Amino acid sequence: MDRVRAGLARGLEQVTGRALGPYQSAVVRIGFAGTWLFFLLREFPNRGELYGPDGPWSWALAERLTTSNGAFSVLMWSGSTVWFEIVYAVAVLASAGLLLGWRTRAMSVLFMVGVLSLQNRSVFMGDGGDNVIHLMAIYLVLTRCAQVWSLDARRARRGAASAGAAGPVLWGVLGAVYAYGAVTGRFGAGWLAAFAAVWVMCGLWWLVDRYEPEGEGRAVLDVLANLLHNAGMLVIMAEVCLIYATAGWYKIQGSRWQDGTALYYPLGLDYFTPWPGLSALLAGSGTAVMLLTYGTVAAQVAFPFTLFNRRIKNVLLGVMMLEHAGIAVLLGLPFFSLAMIAADAVFLPTGFLVWVGARVAVRRAVSAEPALAPAEPAPSTSGG
Repeated sequence: MDRVRAGLARGLEQVTGRALGPYQSAVVRIGFAGTWLFFLLREFPNRGELYGPDGPWSWALAERLTTSNGAFSVLMWSGSTVWFEIVYAVAVLASAGLLLGWRTRAMSVLFMVGVLSLQNRSVFMGDGGDNVIHLMAIYLVLTRCAQVWSLDARRARRGAASAGAAGPVLWGVLGAVYAYGAVTGRFGAGWLAAFAAVWVMCGLWWLVDRYEPEGEGRAVLDVLANLLHNAGMLVIMAEVCLIYATAGWYKIQGSRWQDGTALYYPLGLDYFTPWPGLSALLAGSGTAVMLLTYGTVAAQVAFPFTLFNRRIKNVLLGVMMLEHAGIAVLLGLPFFSLAMIAADAVFLPTGFLVWVGARVAVRRAVSAEPALAPAEPAPSTSGG
């Protein structure tokens, strides 16, 4: 019993004493924020047709659907073009802020609002990658994903975690928008409580961090934040395992994956062939199609079980990332692949991420050094 109690005490200390996986959460943050940002920028000329008033899925149809299923979207607050442009611009800015790790807690909330608002406005415009971004945008709000590789981390190292007026002003604006939505009945009961809890807790954090940074209140808030972070990271890992497990087992049951046509047919479709010559070359090899088909199914089914062996997990993780990179090139689905690679990154080993961070820091330091001044010419030794 003593050993069990000691083990439980150590486990509780690990879960509450620190936010686990700081590098992994930072990579997930950067990956998903960058993927969504690049998507929004690439589709900027088509934004009206995808999510705005110029699309085939009208505002009235979207309002009817969101009313029936309770989906959240601030685009349903108004059907005007100006409001759509404001929401789209905020989504772009929030993605950039989350990517850089600037005021990350507020940016994570705005990032989630932007993702849910745009995707729930036009539900037929997404694919599997959009579904992953949809879920991860919610989970990232729970995490302390800016402990490393962020502007917030740099500001914290300088002892100015809550310095500046940007934080209070930003949360004041968010509070005003929330108050308007609450008064006008724009939120459902669940979202009303969730946004209220986030706003109140962040306000308490700012007050305690500013006026009592070493007191008991800060310690309690740290414990709560660590619990939420670790729970969020666990959910993200479980979500990735669930995605691969369900995809793999459904593929096993399908005849298209058993005879290889699930890969062969898309290689002949114009929509999925950005490189027709490469696709034709691959489709012309029955052996390559068979290996890729059965290898994909085997890797997806086996991935959750490899988590019990670190070496096998790391090897298979590299295989899965290469597979998604191949999907981006062969099938022309870059954002789906980026989303899945960002989700896979939660399982990357800490040692590897630290090594990558150190290499990047060294390169940045070298590039920041001023160029050496040219040497002065030696004095002439000739007479005269």
